[in-house]
Amino acid sequence: MSDEFEVHGPHDHAVEHAGAHTAEPSASRIAVMTAILASIGAIASYQSGANENLALFYKNEAAIQKTEASDQWAYYQAKGEKQNLAELGAALSDPSSAAHAKFVADEKRYNDQKEPIRAKAEALESETKKYNDLSESLQHQHHRWAQATTLIQISIALAAITLLTRKKWLQTMTAGVALVGLGFFVAAWFAV
Repeated sequence: MSDEFEVHGPHDHAVEHAGAHTAEPSASRIAVMTAILASIGAIASYQSGANENLALFYKNEAAIQKTEASDQWAYYQAKGEKQNLAELGAALSDPSSAAHAKFVADEKRYNDQKEPIRAKAEALESETKKYNDLSESLQHQHHRWAQATTLIQISIALAAITLLTRKKWLQTMTAGVALVGLGFFVAAWFAV
């Protein structure tokens, strides 16, 4: 047989007292709402990051296309300068000489070579615009996701304060901020 006995301290008494009483029903609802908001916030946070990454990817693609277009325009200009030199050579040479015939043939060749280069440069500029527009759209959507995430996080923090203070007006405010955050979530989801 043991001579030991158990002594309960104030902390043990408080824990037993809290466990003996039923919890406030609104506390359970707030806890469930917090868990749901945390899940929605995690989705919004993920989507925000994914959209930002895609926006940066497309902005980078636009920069690459713009550089290639610039290269094509420089190539086009070089062909134009060679064409001008061939025209000058044809104008300064004797029309019956072999050099004149070569200059005229070069002038035509450079002129024919310029058109596909110009078309390629314009196509690359069109791609640049497409990628820039896509990046802007994704960046706008990213902002909506980020706003939704922020408001949902604020509502979760307010829910915790509500549980501690048990203030009804704070619970209403928490629900209001959560609804606004969910509104931004829906706007981001449908890319409004």
